[in-house]
Amino acid sequence: MQRKLQNLIGEVRAIPDFMVSGVVTAVKGLLVEAKGIEKMAYIGSRCQIEARDDHHILAEVIGFEENTTLLMPFDNINGIGVGAVIRVIANDQLIYPTKQWVGRVLNAFGEPIDGKGPLPLGNKAYSLHSTPPAPQARKRVGEKLNVGIRAINTFLSCCKGQRMGIFSGSGVGKSMMMAMMTKFASADIKIIGLIGERGREVQEFIEDYLGEEGLRKAVVVVATSDESALKRRRAAYLTLTLSEYFRDSNLEVLCMLDNITRFAMAQREIGLAVGEPPTTKGYPPSVFSGLPSLLERAGPGTHDQASITAFFSVLVEGDDTNEPIADAVRGILDGHIVLDRDIAGRGIFPAIDVAKSISRTMPRCNNDKENELIQKAKKLIATYNDMADMVRIGAYKKGTDKEVDEAIQYYDKICSFISQKYNESEDIKGSYEKLAKAINFKFNN
Repeated sequence: MQRKLQNLIGEVRAIPDFMVSGVVTAVKGLLVEAKGIEKMAYIGSRCQIEARDDHHILAEVIGFEENTTLLMPFDNINGIGVGAVIRVIANDQLIYPTKQWVGRVLNAFGEPIDGKGPLPLGNKAYSLHSTPPAPQARKRVGEKLNVGIRAINTFLSCCKGQRMGIFSGSGVGKSMMMAMMTKFASADIKIIGLIGERGREVQEFIEDYLGEEGLRKAVVVVATSDESALKRRRAAYLTLTLSEYFRDSNLEVLCMLDNITRFAMAQREIGLAVGEPPTTKGYPPSVFSGLPSLLERAGPGTHDQASITAFFSVLVEGDDTNEPIADAVRGILDGHIVLDRDIAGRGIFPAIDVAKSISRTMPRCNNDKENELIQKAKKLIATYNDMADMVRIGAYKKGTDKEVDEAIQYYDKICSFISQKYNESEDIKGSYEKLAKAINFKFNN
C-alpha cells in the first residue's frame, strides 16, 4: 500500500500545471518540426505526439529554428504526420530515486525492466543534467579502492574518487572486466550503465557475469543498440544521476559506464539532426563539450559527501587508442587502462597492457616499497617487450645481457599474475604479495 501511494505521489508531481499544445509541420528523417509550443518549450522538454490509431509517441525538444521547435522522438516515428497534435508534458528532466532501487534493472527513463514490479519513488528530485561540485569545494581523492582485480590493484592502483578509462576494441573483454569489478570491488553501491549494448548480451551480463551476488549491491541502467539516440544518451545521464544520489546518501559509489563511445555516437546523431556542422570524424562540437559535462560529474564529493569512483569504457575504432573520442576522454580522466587484442589472443584475461596503461594517482597513494615493486615489474615488462622479437626468432643468446635474461626469466610469471578468472577475486594486500613472489622481490607491506 505504501509503495502504491509513493508511486501515485510521483505521478501527480509529474503532471504540469497547464497543458500547451501545437501541431507537427514537417518530418525530416529523425527530426520532427512543430509550431505552437515554441514559447513554452525548452531544450530537453518532453512532448507527446498524437500519431495515427490513437498511438502516442514521446519526443524531446533538441533545438529551435526561428518559430519552429525541433524534436526527436524516443521511439519509431511511424504514424506521425503533418498536423498531428503535439503537447508539452514536462519541462524538467527529473527522477525521484530511493535506496529501494538497489538490485533493480532500469531503462533510460528509470522504469523497471526486470519484471520485479514497480519502483517506489523518493521524496527529493534529482536532475538528469546536474552540474558537478565546485572544484574548490571538492575533497581530494581518498585511500586505495580494492577492485578485486590483481593487475589493477597493483600496476594501476585506483583511489576512491578517481576516474579511470578502459580503452579497447570490440571483443577484448572490457565488459567482463567491468562485471568482475561490479561483483568484487569494495564499494558500498555500484551503478552500471550499459549504453548501446547488444540486446542478447544484457541478460548474459546480468545473470552470468554479474549474478545475484553482484546485483545485490548494484543498480543497472540499460539502453540497447536498437534504441534511439535519445534513450542511449539519457541512460548515460541517468547512470551519473543515480551515482550522485547515492553519493549524497554518504555511500561510496562505484560507477561504471559501458561505453562512452556509444554515448558520443548518440550525441552525434542528435547534433547532426539539428544541423550542427560535423568536425573530426563527423562528430559535431556538442560531443566534445558534452563529454566533460558528463565525466566531471564523477569524482570526489564535497567534504560532507562520499565519492564517486568511476570506470568509463571506451570502444576504440580499429584498436586505435588515439581516435578522437578516446583522445578527448583520456585528457579528462585520471588514468587509462588499455586492453590489447594481442594479449587477449595469448589467452591472458583481463588483457591489460601494463606498459601503455597509467593511473595518475598511483605514485602518491602507494608507499615507497609498493612503488619500488611496481617499478621493477614494469621495467621487466618493458625490457622484455623491447627484445621480444629477438627472443621469438631465437636471435638472442642467453647471457648477453643480464637485464634481458632477468626479464625473460620472469615475464611468463608476470603474465600468469595478470591473468585472472572472472569468478576469482584478489584483495590489495594479496595482489602485492603475489606480484612480489612472481618476480622474487623482497616485500613486507
